[in-house]
Amino acid sequence: MEFKSGFVSIIGRPNVGKSTLLNKISGEKIAIMSDKPQTTRNTIKAIVTGEDYQIVFIDTPGIHKPKTKLGNYMVDVAVGSLNEVDVVLFLVEAHHLKPGPGDLYIIEQLKKVKTPVFLIINKIDLISKPDLLNVIDEYKDTYEYKEIIPISATSDACEDLIIDQLKKNLPKGPKYFSDDMITDQPEKIIVAEFIREKVLELVSDEVPHGVGVEVMSFKNREGKDIVDIQANIYCEKPTHKAILIGKNGNMLKKIGTLSRMEIENFLGTKVFLELWVKVKKDWRNSDFMLKALGYQK
Repeated sequence: MEFKSGFVSIIGRPNVGKSTLLNKISGEKIAIMSDKPQTTRNTIKAIVTGEDYQIVFIDTPGIHKPKTKLGNYMVDVAVGSLNEVDVVLFLVEAHHLKPGPGDLYIIEQLKKVKTPVFLIINKIDLISKPDLLNVIDEYKDTYEYKEIIPISATSDACEDLIIDQLKKNLPKGPKYFSDDMITDQPEKIIVAEFIREKVLELVSDEVPHGVGVEVMSFKNREGKDIVDIQANIYCEKPTHKAILIGKNGNMLKKIGTLSRMEIENFLGTKVFLELWVKVKKDWRNSDFMLKALGYQK
């Protein structure tokens, strides 16, 4: 049996469902999800291994017009991935019916690379079949796509559909990771992202994009099946700090409780989580802070 393997980048505008698709295909929650744009800030790898294939999926930040050094980093990561993979999955939303300015910008970036591109039309459950045919017609002449695949990223069927098509287009290759690996992300990074996800869920639009999370300590408690975690939540203004803490600390308690449940589910063990909120003015433009939070090398 011929073994296929390779790397696949998932790109698209912010909030088109890239992380949802990555989690669905991998069968595990690896990338955080939110209805707020620009949720993903870094490359997140999900490793999917079958009997005759291993595919490493890379979820990238949404491609957008950056306004900060963090924004520049996010776009550079996404665009930079295009030449380093075997296949690109370009994710768009069906219910927009035609390419928007952001989609057209990405298509222009795709024209600069030679990597095969699959157009993945997501959220087809939101439109009729005639409208879907019109969407395909709107996109098919914008680029020479290797495949055009309509899906709903929340459906179980999308996993087999995409993997079957990828196996046809990936090269014969080695197994890059062991069978039991589902991601190459350090646990501390995933834990920090889970905490940030809860901030995105619970806090208003005014605050979340100015929030970063750093796990300061991650230790197995000696003699007990408990992991002790300490993390800082950074924000840019004292008013944001007050919102994150909340009256009598209630908001921070909610963030901590929901984060702990998510982390325990991921680690498969009990967790004792301590959170602090700290103000770092304009941290998204600070090279020191971006490096500390893992957004720059």
